Amino acid sequence: TAWQPATGRLGACALSARRRQPFRALRTAAGQQRRSLSLHEYLSMNLLREAGVAVPEGQVARTPEDAYRAARELGSEEVVVKAQVLAGGRGKGTFEGGLRGGVKIVSSPEEARDVASRMIGRRLFTRQTGEKGRICHQVLVCERSYPRKEYYFAIAMEGAFQGPVLIGSSQGGVHIEDVAAEEPEAIAKEPVDIMDGIREEQALGLARKMGFPAKVAREAAENIVKLYNLFIKYDALLVEINPMVEDSAGKVTCVDAKLNFDSNSAFRQKQLFELQDWSQEDEQDWQAARAELNYIALDGNIGCLVNGAGLAMATMDIIQLHGGTPANFLDVGGGATTEQVKEAFRLITSNERVRAILVNIFGGIMRCDTIAQGILLAATELGLRTPMVVRLQGTRVQEAKRLIAESGLGTLPCDDLDKAAKTAVKLSEIMTLAKEARLDVKFQLPPD
Repeated sequence: TAWQPATGRLGACALSARRRQPFRALRTAAGQQRRSLSLHEYLSMNLLREAGVAVPEGQVARTPEDAYRAARELGSEEVVVKAQVLAGGRGKGTFEGGLRGGVKIVSSPEEARDVASRMIGRRLFTRQTGEKGRICHQVLVCERSYPRKEYYFAIAMEGAFQGPVLIGSSQGGVHIEDVAAEEPEAIAKEPVDIMDGIREEQALGLARKMGFPAKVAREAAENIVKLYNLFIKYDALLVEINPMVEDSAGKVTCVDAKLNFDSNSAFRQKQLFELQDWSQEDEQDWQAARAELNYIALDGNIGCLVNGAGLAMATMDIIQLHGGTPANFLDVGGGATTEQVKEAFRLITSNERVRAILVNIFGGIMRCDTIAQGILLAATELGLRTPMVVRLQGTRVQEAKRLIAESGLGTLPCDDLDKAAKTAVKLSEIMTLAKEARLDVKFQLPPD
């Protein structure tokens, strides 16, 4: 595995060459999937402040007038207005309307109000947001720091170290990904035994490797220890401070923070997960979360509804093997209800690129007749017109087949997965050609 500082994710899994392509597509899409909770900077700063970590004073503003008042209350000659969007590279981004940069230094409350008016309610486009950008609903107005030196610090979960690792560099305030690629020796790593916890000498040793002068190294180490304790307390996957600075007064401060938290800890960190800003996420991800479905959008045109992550991966693989491209990863799990199955179809068909659907269910805990009832409900309420290939095996499969046969739906039943995948690919090709020719195609099963 390899550490990836941009996301804190672990490197690609050791899959066969044939399986890597869909897995990579899945990982790319996972950047927008709620596998981990990401908080806005102002909320992350609040957590750091509560943990005793030194951070700049600041206030969140949701209107230009709020930004004006916040700048006045700070009383500094210069303040920083920072767009609150869940994406990296804000400083080099561009807003709708032409404003360049999501982090601006201003010299008056009036200027803070003007800059905020050009940020709030507009989309910011960075190299991490994609062409859709991210909407900015609020800004953080904070005191300006005058750094003598900027450093990079992070804590991430790393498979290579079988637990947390402290990561530091003397090169902060820049894209750490570029540093890792061009000067890997400039990045220091210090694994922490998660059972024993962090030791003060570890934190101090890393602070020295990062290049902190002797007079402030211990202060930096104290902040590192506090950040590690926060990392453990809140089930974090990533705590990234870029930059951590030594200011002109010789004080160590964390002037920017990115925190990600393990979604598996939502039951334990309920208050934290209530802070999630769904306006920063794709609408389909929000629908999937509400329906409690494991869904990741991909770039293909064959919608997949499967139960079990392994079977879902295999289904995507066999679609690609036959020349098709999956439009999504969707695992309905073993306890899905009829209503959840209907919502799964709503998710799939909300993607305009979908030209065919492949349902692949192996009924163990998940009953095939529940899937069939969900298909009928979706067909009735959603008016499904997308051609669908249905492969059902396992628990109550005969009841499921009877329900579908009696419904009169034009679904194509298929017991063999290979044949089902081939059929779905062919249907997607036919529908794509029909779409390009602006033809309306209807499918009808031949009589028995």
